[in-house]
Order: sequence, then C-alpha cells, then structure tokens
Amino acid sequence: MRDFLKNVVATVAGLILFSAIGVGGLAILLITASLQAPRGPEVKEDSVLVLDLGLNIQDSRALATPGQALQRALDGSTDKTLHLLDVLEALEQASNDDRIVAIYLKGRSGDMPTNYANLREVREALAQFRETGKPIIAHDRDWNEREYYLASVATELSMAPLGAAVFNGLSAETPFITGTLDQLGIGIQVIRRGDYKSAGETFVRSDYSDENREQLQAYLTDLWSEIVETVSEHRPLSPQEFQNLANTQGVLLPDEAVNQGFVDRIAQDVEIRDRLRELSNIDEDDKSFEGVSLATYIENLNPAQMRRGAPGSDRQIALVYAEGPIVDGEGEIRQIGGDRFAKKLRDLRVNDDVQAVVLRVNSPGGSAIASEVIKEELELLREEKPVIVSMGNVAASGGYWISMAANEIIAQPNTITGSIGVFGLFFNIEDLSENVGLSWDVVQTSPLANTQTISRAKTPEELALLERFVNQIYQRFTTEVSNWRDLSMDEVEDVSQGRIWSGVAAERVGLVDRVGGLQMAIEVAAEAADLGEEWTIQEYPRVRPFAERFLEELFGSSTQVTLPEPLESFRQQMETQLNDISTYNDPRGLYMRLPFEIEIE
Repeated sequence: MRDFLKNVVATVAGLILFSAIGVGGLAILLITASLQAPRGPEVKEDSVLVLDLGLNIQDSRALATPGQALQRALDGSTDKTLHLLDVLEALEQASNDDRIVAIYLKGRSGDMPTNYANLREVREALAQFRETGKPIIAHDRDWNEREYYLASVATELSMAPLGAAVFNGLSAETPFITGTLDQLGIGIQVIRRGDYKSAGETFVRSDYSDENREQLQAYLTDLWSEIVETVSEHRPLSPQEFQNLANTQGVLLPDEAVNQGFVDRIAQDVEIRDRLRELSNIDEDDKSFEGVSLATYIENLNPAQMRRGAPGSDRQIALVYAEGPIVDGEGEIRQIGGDRFAKKLRDLRVNDDVQAVVLRVNSPGGSAIASEVIKEELELLREEKPVIVSMGNVAASGGYWISMAANEIIAQPNTITGSIGVFGLFFNIEDLSENVGLSWDVVQTSPLANTQTISRAKTPEELALLERFVNQIYQRFTTEVSNWRDLSMDEVEDVSQGRIWSGVAAERVGLVDRVGGLQMAIEVAAEAADLGEEWTIQEYPRVRPFAERFLEELFGSSTQVTLPEPLESFRQQMETQLNDISTYNDPRGLYMRLPFEIEIE
C-alpha cells in the first residue's frame, strides 16, 4: 500500500512538474520573443507606401485577449487595426522620407470600418503628403462614400472596368428590439428627460419618434454636407454637382464615372501594378513594385522625427483614451469603467512628470453615476494642469458629461456630440416567469421595499419616485453645462433636451470650442502648459506586452460560425445590440447615453 501511494504521489508530482515546465517553457519563449522582437523589414529606396482601405484605424491601440492573439497566430490571420496617432505620424514622416516615392490607396471588397472622424484626420495628413508633389494612387473595383471620402484626395483615382461607384447619400438605420423582448417575455419601462432623448426608444418603440427623426436628419445633413464639400476639394466637381449625382444617379458605371469626373480613368489591376512599378523604377517584367505596408512602415518610424515632442523628455503630455460605453465599476476592454478611469485620472494628477492631459473621448455615454465619478476627478485634475478634450466619432450624453469640465473641447465636424439628457431604463421578467412557470413571492416591511425587483413591472408610484432622480440628474447636467460652457440656462435648454449635434453645429451653439483633430488637441495642450518643444506623449491605458497578458489567460480562444452575407451582418448587429444590454449596469438604472449604435450608410 505504501509503495502504491508513493507511485501515485510520484505520478501526480511528475504531471505537475511536466505541466509547469511545459507552460513555463512556453511562457519563457514568449517573453524572450517579445523582448527580442526585431523591428520590421527595412524600407527600401523607391518604395510605395501601401494604405489598405480595409484597415480599421481607431483611436487607442488594438487590444486582444491572449487567446485571440494566439488564435490569430495559429490560423495565420493578421490584425487589420492601426492606431490613429501612428498613422498620422507615419504619413507625416513619409512626406519627408526620400525612400517613399508615392502612396497607394489599395481598395478591398467589403465595407471600410474606419469612422468618418478618423478618416477626416487621415485625409488631412494625405493632403499634406500630396502637397510635397509625390503622387497618391487610389484604385478599387467599386467605390462607396466612405472609401471615396478618403480616396478623393488622390492625384490619380481609378476604378475597374466592371466596377461601380456608389454615391447616393447617407441613411441612418436603427434596429428596434421591442418585439424581440416581447417574445422573450422581458418587459422594459423607460423614464426620460428631454424630448430628443431617444436612447430608450429601441426598447419600447418600433420606429423613430418625430423628435429623433428630426435630430438624425439634421445630423446626417451636416455630415453629408461635410462629405460633399471635402471630396470636391481635389476633384473637378463642385459640392452641388456631387449632390446632383447623389440625387439623380446614385450609382455610376465606370464610363459614367470617368465622363463626369468622379474618377480619372478605368484601369485593370495590372495597369495599376505597372504604374506602381514605374514609380519604383522597376524595369524587369517579372518583378512587382517595391511596396511597404503602412503597418510595416510604422514599425520603422524614426522616433526622433515623431510629432511627440522630445523623445526621452520627463515632461509628459498624457494622452488618455476614453473609449466605449461608460459603465459602473471597473469595466472591461473597450469600456470606460468609472472607478478604474477615475483612479487613472488621480494617478495623473499626482504625477509630477505629467504637465498636461489630452482626453480623447469616443463614447456614447452610459452610467450616470460612473460619468459623475469621472467628471469629479477631471475637475480636480484641471485644477493642477491643463486638460484638453479631443472628441472622436462620438462624444455624447455621458461622453459629453465627462468632457465639459476640460479647459478646451475640440471636435471634428462630423463628431456626434451633445445629447444632454437623462433616461431611466428598468427591465423586468414578469412575462418570462409566467411563460416558464416561475413564480415569485415576497415579504417586506414597507410598500417600497421591493422597488428594485425584476420579477414585476414598476408601479406608477415607483416610477414617480424614480422620475425624481431623472429630473435631478437632468437639472444637474444642464446646470453644469451652463457653468462650464458659460451659457445661460435658457441657452442650455435650447441646445439640450437630449438632442445630438454634429461637431460643426456644436461649435456654433457653444458646446465645443473649435473644430479640429487629435493632433490639434496635443498642440493646444503643449501650448496651454507652456512646454515649447520639450515634451513627449505618454498614452494611457498602456498596452502590456503579449507575453505578460498570456500568463494571465492561457488558450482562451473561441470559435464562431460565420453565415453568408447579408445574414452574417444581421446576426452580428443583433448580437452587438443584445450584448450591449450588459453595459446598462448603473445601480439606479439611470443613464446619459445615446441609442444603440446608429448604422449610417
């Protein structure tokens, strides 16, 4: 018996040791690889910088779980996400880099994922590149508004013989899940303050309210006006002529696109390749052009030439990303956890190396309590050092709440902002319980003791009580806007009521200070802190090395079934909407938030 126990113990110990050595060895390999990872391939002379239009250029750096990263490595897929600041600096360096002779905007099938606010900033960087005299070649089989918005800056713009150019205006489409929740037996009660506060409509209506339709129409009109004015800057068509194309044709065949000046020529892929070979000084027929992807070029950026001040300086401008819905507590990746974010702001406030803060906001808002926790800390931070807000694609409702205490607010013309309003959202599973045979009972000491239950709908008395909280928060919201934005209460009431505004309209009504992008905000912060050129950028949250994250989550990959289009797009949209419900976690059920994501096409 003793020998048997010894053998069992030895076997178990051996298995543990083997596992530890295996996992430890793998971890050591990963850590060593991450520490010794070489820089990307060297950029050769006469290279063409390739910007794939299928890239997603987003504010903060791409984050993935170790499982996701490992899965990508195993199946050979690549991450098609780039960091906005990296892209802008790469394009600026390429303008002065003698090795880069041109930029190729390479079209791809499918929708372009980058939002309009970031596209505008990238387009401005491409326009500066164009001013150097270097060509920008743009080619795709088909063009749509989002791709064309960027590609219209090209010196040579072409499309395939069997392609099409879609330029038919913008539309906003929102899914309403009232019927879905009814079928599931989930009840929803909504209290709102602000005639335009439409976030709860997706739960209780099957279509847009008149007020919501009005504000969406106004926003789309501003966005579309900015698009036609921008694309006309480098094309032989006026904004009105572009508008006429959208009104009367919508889709242009290749010959029509050339004849009307929408593109310069029709070209096969081989013709574009020959043009790029010509720019690369390649004479041999069997060789392709000398191309370097934007991602590879970013890996080779010269830190001394970055627009991040003086490398190594101990005087920092902290660039803090507030990206995703605002939730109570710590939050997860792509969420703004109130407690976690407030702690980061506290750390920056007491960090003597940080001289100024740029808060990049890309959020539809969320929890009222979490938004207030963040704003209170932002006010304290402002007392110590300048705080500049740069608004991305959306900075509305709670996203505006956490922005308004900044020294200055800068938004893009196509930013969605405002939405100064509050709503309460209360779920119950009364019908679901009945459908599945679940019954509830309760013992309580007072009539209101069971107010927070989800077993039934709220009574009129309970709703009246909760409405007081909604009104209180709305009054606080509008008062704070009046104080921080130096607007009278009457002026605030005119621009609030939950209404969304484009960035250009928000500047007109006093909700933002000026129109511009992220780089402008950084320059304003440096000036406000009187830093001259002696500063550097430090981004938050910092992205930990893959090997470090791998140790926390081994092999956390998952599989997903992909349906044929357009079913797959619909499935993803519904999955996103339903998953988004989990971000509604305010302790009181009160929110300052936009509706579910509005699909603009």
